[in-house]
Amino acid sequence: MNIHEYQGKSILKSFGVAIQNGYVADSPEEAHTAAVRLAEETGTGWFVIKAQIHAGGRGKGTVTETGSHGVVLAKGLDEVKGKASGILGGHLVTAQTSAKGKQVSKVLIAEDVYGPGDSEPKEIYMSVLLDRANGCNLIMYSPQGGMDIEAVAEDTPELIFKESIDPTVGLQGFQARRIAFNLGLSGKAFKEMSKFVVSLYNAYVGSDATMFEINPVLKTADDRVIAVDSKVSLDENALYRHSDYAAMRDTSEEDPTEVEADEAGLNYVKLDGNVGCMVNGAGLAMATMDIIKLSGGDPANFLDVGGTADAARVEKAFRIILKDSAVKAILVNIFGGIVRCDRVAQGVVDAYRNMGNIEVPIIVRLQGTNADEAKRLIDESGLQVKSVILLKEAADAVAEVLSK
Repeated sequence: MNIHEYQGKSILKSFGVAIQNGYVADSPEEAHTAAVRLAEETGTGWFVIKAQIHAGGRGKGTVTETGSHGVVLAKGLDEVKGKASGILGGHLVTAQTSAKGKQVSKVLIAEDVYGPGDSEPKEIYMSVLLDRANGCNLIMYSPQGGMDIEAVAEDTPELIFKESIDPTVGLQGFQARRIAFNLGLSGKAFKEMSKFVVSLYNAYVGSDATMFEINPVLKTADDRVIAVDSKVSLDENALYRHSDYAAMRDTSEEDPTEVEADEAGLNYVKLDGNVGCMVNGAGLAMATMDIIKLSGGDPANFLDVGGTADAARVEKAFRIILKDSAVKAILVNIFGGIVRCDRVAQGVVDAYRNMGNIEVPIIVRLQGTNADEAKRLIDESGLQVKSVILLKEAADAVAEVLSK
C-alpha cells in the first residue's frame, strides 16, 4: 500500500528519524494557517509547498491547469496562499503519471531547511527495500541525490552504493558507519548520518514496509541529517498489525474499479488489453493471461474470483470487467477443485440473466469436478455463452472472436 509523503514522514518521526517539519493542508486558507504555525514553531521564513500524490517526480512535474510545478518555494507568508492555489485542485503530470496526471487534493507546507551554516548543504539519495534475489534487506544510497537521481543511476552507476543486511541479525553498527564514510561525511555529519541510517532501517522493519525511499536525505549547512522527502510502500499483508497505518489508505489515489473490486472481495488489477478474464486462483490467472497473449489478444485485467464463484460473485466480476470499454471478449477459466464446475456454470448462467443482454462475447472454460455437466448447463441455457473444456479450445475461441 502506497501512502503520501506527509504520512511517511509521520512514520519516520515515530521511529526517531529526523524529518523536515511541516503540516498538510487541503485549501489555500489552510495552507496559510499551516505556514503561520510553522513559522512560529521553527522560525522559518520560507516555505516549501509540495503536492501530495502517489507519484514521484513532482518537482519537475507540471500542473496542467496553472503551469505550476508540483513542488514550489514561497519566499514569505504572503506568497503561500497564491502558490498553494496554483497546485490544489489541479492535475499534476509527472514522469510517473499518465498524460492526464493526478488531481492534487492536499499539499504539504514544509519548513525551509536549506539555510546558511558553516558548510555546504548536501543532497543524498537513500532507500531501504527487499533484495529478493539474495534474500536480504538492502540499503541503496548515493552521494548524488535530488531530482536527477535517475540520470545518476544511468550515467554514473559507480555512485550508487548498496549495503546488504541479513534480516536475522539486522543492521550492524559498522555497516551504518560504512554508509556514512562512502557518502564522504566527517565529524558531526558522520555521526548524524550513522544514527539516521539506524533509525531509518528500524522504521523499515518496524512498520512492515516493502520500501522506504528518501530523496533527498539532506546534510544541512549545520551538519544535521534530515529526511526532506519520503516515498513509502507498506506490506498490505501486515496491515492487520498496524490499524493506524491501514487508516492512511487514500482510495482517491487508486483506480476506482480496483477499489470497488477490493470492497467486493475480488482480486482485480486493471491492465491495458482487450480481453477480460475471470479466473479462480492467482496462478491460473497468470497462465490465462499468457493464453490470451498467445491467442493474439492482450489481457484487460487480472481478476481472481476466488474459490466461491456463486452467482452474486460472478455477476459482480462481470460488471467490473465490463466497466472497461476496451474489453472485446471475456474469458472465464475456472478449475473446479474446491468448488464444483456445475455450481460455477449455474452462477454464470444466473449472472448473465440478471444482467440482461451482454454485448461482449463470453467464453467459459471449466475443468475439474463435474466439468461435463457444467458444459451441458451452459450449452442448454440458450445464452450467448460459448463453453469449452480444453485450454486449447479456449485459446482458439478467443482468437476467433478477436479476428471478427
